[in-house]
Amino acid sequence: MKHDTHPLPDLTDPVAITRALIRCPSVTPDDAGALGLVETSLGALGFDVHRMTFSDEGTPDIDNVYGRLGSSGPNLCFAGHTDVVPPGDIAAWTSPPFDAEIRDGVLYGRGAVDMKGAIGCFMAAVARVLRANDGLLPSGSVSFLITGDEEGPAINGTVKVLDWLANRGETLDACLVGEPSNPNAIGDSIKIGRRGSINGELVVKGRQGHAAYPAHADNPIPKLASLLTALCAEPLDAGTAHFEPSSLEPTILSVPNTATNVIPAHARAVFNVRYNDTWSREALEAHLKSVCEQTAAPLGAEFDLSFCGTGGVFVTEPGPLVDTLSEAISHVTGRMPEYSTGGGTSDARFIKDACPVVEFGLVNETIHKVDEQVPVSDLELLTEIYASFISRFLNSH
Repeated sequence: MKHDTHPLPDLTDPVAITRALIRCPSVTPDDAGALGLVETSLGALGFDVHRMTFSDEGTPDIDNVYGRLGSSGPNLCFAGHTDVVPPGDIAAWTSPPFDAEIRDGVLYGRGAVDMKGAIGCFMAAVARVLRANDGLLPSGSVSFLITGDEEGPAINGTVKVLDWLANRGETLDACLVGEPSNPNAIGDSIKIGRRGSINGELVVKGRQGHAAYPAHADNPIPKLASLLTALCAEPLDAGTAHFEPSSLEPTILSVPNTATNVIPAHARAVFNVRYNDTWSREALEAHLKSVCEQTAAPLGAEFDLSFCGTGGVFVTEPGPLVDTLSEAISHVTGRMPEYSTGGGTSDARFIKDACPVVEFGLVNETIHKVDEQVPVSDLELLTEIYASFISRFLNSH
């Protein structure tokens, strides 16, 4: 449903845009008018806008927006999401999470930082660049790829928009994802890559029996413990130029038991691996399986090991995209950002297959928290950086 019940905010004002977006309670998968606001705002700026809905069996239908201003290259894309995580205990908020209240120069609301604020800043930056250039871009094109499915399964969002673009022969030349990337202050860091992430499920088979008669049973728990110990015993690597060492962390342990005097029929563990560019996913899975096989053999342990996960490790080396963004940050703030690959995952893991991609947005201290908040001055600062970046990137081409 299009967002046509509220007037458009001033499109040169990042605070007004951000407040309007926050007032759309777009908790995944509900859009609540947020994408409609993006759609109509981009249209008002002259973008050719496409609204698309994707579905997949067993998952909710998701709306997405792609808009492009200009038809020549390069195509500089801003990617982001309007969906937000639930607000949690609403009574714990100092003001309602979707009221977008400003107090003492700080804007409060779910999505203020992650990441409606960045959408507002980039949209205002484009509007200001157009205003400074008599309604035209310096050259090339600017596009927005905005999904409502980043905080959820991420099945019917960015990845399908990228397929849609490929099918129509449209390319992205560079992409900035507006995820909150700064730990303390605007300009701290640019995320130039992300570690890969996979989940492993390890199930050791046993034979159920009475705990008083262990000879008549086969307890899988000690065997599972031995396999997990082996997986965690040796470092996976020592880290690389852009990445910290890979890590394997057990996250779930379970057995099908409700009684204390029963040896279970099987024992299960789930672990997560965040891996760097030492590994491909295939090589890492083969290594972990080999460790389990070598440990299981002398124990006579039978096990099943399976893996799941989306998005491999990637890094965007310093070059035109990274350097131009760094110059814009330095120009506006006087600081040179560090290059980071830490943190969790984002939709950049899909975009990296289409073009070079980096992440730069607001300070991430309050994301997903009660009283998520952003200083109004940070929204203005980020808009200035984005405007400088857009002009520099397009002028350089």
